[in-house]
Amino acid sequence: MAKKVNASHILVKSEAEAKEILEKIKAGDNFENLAKKTSNCPSGKKGGGLGWFGKGMMVKEFEDACFNAKEGDILGPVKTQFGYHIIKVNETK
Repeated sequence: MAKKVNASHILVKSEAEAKEILEKIKAGDNFENLAKKTSNCPSGKKGGGLGWFGKGMMVKEFEDACFNAKEGDILGPVKTQFGYHIIKVNETK
C-alpha cells in the first residue's frame, strides 16, 4: 500500500507571517485555534485539517514536505503557488 499522510495546515500570504505563527506554536499556542484565526484556506475553519492524501494529490512542495516528515512534526514555512504553509503531520500510514 502506498504511503498516505493525514495533515493540517495554516496558509498565509507572507513568509514573515508564517514564521510568526510557527513561533507561537513552538511557544505552546494551539495549532487548530491559530488555523481558525489566521489561515487563508477554507480548511482553516476546521482547524486546518486536510484529511488523508496520497502522492500526487497536493502541490509538489507541500507533498514533499509532508512525505519527508514524521508523525507529529510541524514544518514550515513551506512556499507554494498558494502562499506559505505551516504544516502539521498528524498521522502517516
